Amino acid sequence: MTESDLAPNPVQSREAFEDRIREPTFPCVGAKSALANDRLVVRHARDLLSGWNDLEIHDALLEWADRNDPPSAFRSLAVLFDGPLDLSEEQFERAMWERLQSLSDKDAWRGLPYDETVGADPSKPDFSLSFGGQAFFVVGLHPNASRPARRFAQPILVFNLHNQFEWLRAEGRYERMREAILSRDFDLAGSLNPMLARHGENSEARQYSGRAVDESWECPFRDSRA
Repeated sequence: MTESDLAPNPVQSREAFEDRIREPTFPCVGAKSALANDRLVVRHARDLLSGWNDLEIHDALLEWADRNDPPSAFRSLAVLFDGPLDLSEEQFERAMWERLQSLSDKDAWRGLPYDETVGADPSKPDFSLSFGGQAFFVVGLHPNASRPARRFAQPILVFNLHNQFEWLRAEGRYERMREAILSRDFDLAGSLNPMLARHGENSEARQYSGRAVDESWECPFRDSRA
């Protein structure tokens, strides 16, 4: 039996993903809000190591970016990959950035602008990815994540609009939400997450994969529009 034989059924994997978010101990209140308000869109893809579905994923991101929902309407786009199911944290991180690089290259190839409110340099505090002219923050999830909140049955990339964080800050709600997530994550893991920096203090690229990285870490991503 091969790993492909063990790949989750798309319907079952979506149900498992949503059930995991609904668990009382799951710490991300933003994801809970998106799911509860029917603003969590789920797409299926084959292999995190392959570009097979990259065009379809990019199309979904453009559709997502083009919606006119206000930033107060928390919403996320989750891409659930069949596998691989046995990647280490370093392997998942490398594969995740390969997919994000491919998606960004397609955005540039299609002549789409980089969101002017953020930067394209992943070493800078103002960095965010940009698809369809809108800035995105990405959360990577996979079976072998060291943090329990990032540990799911299959590789998943969750795309969130950056302007949601800006709205939270403008409304004075960012710190409360951050403290709630930190507290819930501590209760789940038994330790504080060292990678949850305040938005805008360090490059958010360091947080995408969920792996704890030190100051010498360099993001492999480069955007041709930088």
